[in-house]
Amino acid sequence: MSDTIFALSSGLPPAAIGIVRVSGPKAGSAVNALAGREFEPRKASLAKLRDSKGRLLDEALVLWFPGPQTVTGEDFAEFHCHGGRAVLTAVQRALGSIDGLRPAEAGEFTRRAFANGRIDLAESEGLADLLAAETELQRAAAIANASGMLSGQVEGWRTRLLELSAQVEAALDFSDEDDVEALPDEFARNVESLSREIDEWLDRPRSEKLGEGFRIVLAGPPNTGKSTLFNALVESEAAITSPIAGTTRDVIERSVAISGVPFAFVDTAGLREGGGDEIEVIGIDRARGELARADVILWLGEEGGGPDGAWEIAARSDADDYLSKSKARHIVSAKTGEGLSGLKLDLVEHALAVLPKAGEATLNARQHALLSEAAVSLSSSRNHSDPLLVAEDLRLARLAFDRLIGRATTEDMLDALFGRFCIGK
Repeated sequence: MSDTIFALSSGLPPAAIGIVRVSGPKAGSAVNALAGREFEPRKASLAKLRDSKGRLLDEALVLWFPGPQTVTGEDFAEFHCHGGRAVLTAVQRALGSIDGLRPAEAGEFTRRAFANGRIDLAESEGLADLLAAETELQRAAAIANASGMLSGQVEGWRTRLLELSAQVEAALDFSDEDDVEALPDEFARNVESLSREIDEWLDRPRSEKLGEGFRIVLAGPPNTGKSTLFNALVESEAAITSPIAGTTRDVIERSVAISGVPFAFVDTAGLREGGGDEIEVIGIDRARGELARADVILWLGEEGGGPDGAWEIAARSDADDYLSKSKARHIVSAKTGEGLSGLKLDLVEHALAVLPKAGEATLNARQHALLSEAAVSLSSSRNHSDPLLVAEDLRLARLAFDRLIGRATTEDMLDALFGRFCIGK
């Protein structure tokens, strides 16, 4: 943290503009070294940048932000240069020649922001998800976490938990009775209310689902149009189609976004008893495994022959040997496009009903596990008559909250998180 770091924080050159960031105790010295003068804080100023030998590197906008009220909590500067590769290389070379400056590591700017209390751990995870977001739902959920929605909720719970702990401590200090009846009458109700709120959050869809996509598996016997429909849904020739039975012999998966909703479409081998060769048998086994993982199964086989809850799809409506279904959820033709828009709309509406809501903060696996620990401790506290045991359960719940937002954590976990970031973030 005593070093001053620098990195290109914009996209790879060439580009119209390239932004080089500097953070640390010598950020001001770096600005003076390249621009030759001091700058008014938080105001963009045009300056000529020169190296240690006085050679002109570029004419750029310089922004100077004295700490601690900066994005990293340190002295901070940005050089908004022309985005040519040679220009940016020269500017970074000049920065690297200054004593005490070094290139940043992946995620080091954000890690310093966390270490200096500018953001907490949940906000950092939200920022990492925001940088990786590829669909509108992913972006909306990530920005909710990055802006502190989850952190604010956890801080509120933590404050209420501290109030409950204070009530228990007061009962231990001033009561002559060794039972929780010495606690205020509303104590049990407040614990119950807090537990109920946490349980509601634990019941929400997890953030990993946004990254994995809503999983749609196409299934049925050979030659029922699975691969053709699969190609139409993902809008590419991802699967080989042929009138020969057993053409698809393995699982084929493609991730696409429809109306901002992430999907994972899965084409499978045709299901039939006593498949042909050994490879087809393996493909059929894998297909059956995919059925168990599916969020929705599109069944293209004989009506009623699919798994429970599968959507009956009457495919190949354009074909001479088209097989109708009396209870088809959708009638489609991948060849003519008939029914495809209706099927996609139905899938989107179904996915939106079970995926995290747009703009709603979500829990990742780590956060869900810690919140579950807090819920278990709160539940345990309601089963004790000894105030000492109640106090210990409340302490464990508070520790889980602290670990969730980063008041207590490990270096290994931080290394894994901030390693997800790019060099300039």
